[in-house]
Amino acid sequence: VQLQASGGGLVQTGGSLRLSCVASRRIFGNNGMGWFRQAPGKEREFVAAISWNGGSTVYADSVKGRFTISRDNAKNTVYLQMNSLKPEDSAIYYCAGARGSWGSRDAYNYGYWGQGTQVTVSS
Repeated sequence: VQLQASGGGLVQTGGSLRLSCVASRRIFGNNGMGWFRQAPGKEREFVAAISWNGGSTVYADSVKGRFTISRDNAKNTVYLQMNSLKPEDSAIYYCAGARGSWGSRDAYNYGYWGQGTQVTVSS
């Protein structure tokens, strides 16, 4: 497994979770990383992305101000801190490694995917 996501779970509305994703050095390297999510019956959607050095980030409007993406290059790990969670945030969350330029909101531009971690927010 080249990308291993963890940290999902069941939380009440307004609660917080922190997702982690450990990648192989080959994937993490100098690549941008991203988080996507997919709810049942819906298409996979972009959540957040971070540049290779962590200096730049971009977020979906739906999570801006509530979620924070970060990375620790020494640990080959990318994080997604999720605060003020809402029921509509419930989904399987996937981390992904970019191919080419970082920051794309299009899943097609990510060549490496983890297995996903389930986040459920109860109302």
